[in-house]
Amino acid sequence: MANDPLLKVEDLHVYYGASHVLHGVTLETGAAPLSLVGRNGMGKTTLCQAIMGLVPSARGEIHLGGRRISGRRPHKVARVGIGYVPQGRRVFPSLSVDEHLRLFGTPEGAWTIERVYDTFPRLAERRKNGGGALSGGEQQMLAIARALLLNPRLLVMDEPTEGLAPVIVEQVVEVLREIGRSGVGLLLVEQNLMVATEVSDRIMVMMNGEIALETNADALLNDQGLRNRYLGVSIDV
Repeated sequence: MANDPLLKVEDLHVYYGASHVLHGVTLETGAAPLSLVGRNGMGKTTLCQAIMGLVPSARGEIHLGGRRISGRRPHKVARVGIGYVPQGRRVFPSLSVDEHLRLFGTPEGAWTIERVYDTFPRLAERRKNGGGALSGGEQQMLAIARALLLNPRLLVMDEPTEGLAPVIVEQVVEVLREIGRSGVGLLLVEQNLMVATEVSDRIMVMMNGEIALETNADALLNDQGLRNRYLGVSIDV
C-alpha cells in the first residue's frame, strides 16, 4: 500500500526456551535509513534474524510495504524484497568473488554485477580470488554486494563494520550512504555509534530486548548523559 511504512514491526516477542529475548519490539521505517544501536546482548541480532524468518519462535507482526511477512521462511522473505547482511559476513571460502556474485546476480534490476564492480573497485580487482583469501573488509564488501544483487526494497545489516580497520570502516560508511541515496531502505544495526550516526539521522537504542529510546543523531552525539544512560559510552565529538 502506498501509505504503508516500508518495514513495520509490531509487538515482536522472541523466546529461546525459557529466555525471553525480545519484549514486544515495535518499530517502523521508510525510505530514510534507520540505525539501531545498543550494547552486546541486547537483542539486536535476534531482531534481524526474526525479521528474516530465521527465528521460528518469533511472535508478533512484521510487514513489508503493507504485506505481512511474519511466519514466512527465510527464502520467501528474501523474495518479497529484504536483503540481509549477517554479522560475521559468511562468505563461501572456496568460491571466487565472481562466482559469489553470479550466484545472486540477474541481468535485470538496478543492481547488476557490473554496478557492483563499479561500486566496489576492490572486488573487481579480486574477482578471481576465493572468499577465504579476502581480507575482512573485502569479505564485508562482498557480503553487502551479494545482498544488493537481490535488488531488495530493504537491506537489513547486522554489525557491518565489526572488526574492520578504521580506513575500511570509512569505505563501508560511504557505501552505506550510497545505498541510502539509491532508494533502497536501510535498517542498520551497529555498536559503532559514530558509524550509526553518520549513516542515519534517525536512531533507536535497544536495551534488554526493548526499544528504550528513539532520537536523532545530533541529540545522541551532543548529550553525554544520554549516551551514558543508554549505551555506557563516552566519545569525543
